[in-house]
Amino acid sequence: MKKIILRAKSPTPKFFKTLRTIGLSLAAAGGAILAAPIAMPALVVSIGGYLLTAGTVITAVSQVTTEEDNK
Repeated sequence: MKKIILRAKSPTPKFFKTLRTIGLSLAAAGGAILAAPIAMPALVVSIGGYLLTAGTVITAVSQVTTEEDNK
């Protein structure tokens, strides 16, 4: 468990910072679609669920990616 916490706190490469931001945006868009107060077609709701799931996974994986130290 300590290893995961250390990985989450260590520096993240620039590419994965960008990917994390994209994942957060996808998750926010999916959440907004699912939480909309109006009735939407089932296809749109399904797409919202997929966006939320994909965004969450991309964000989680990007957060624990670290730079390798070749010393």
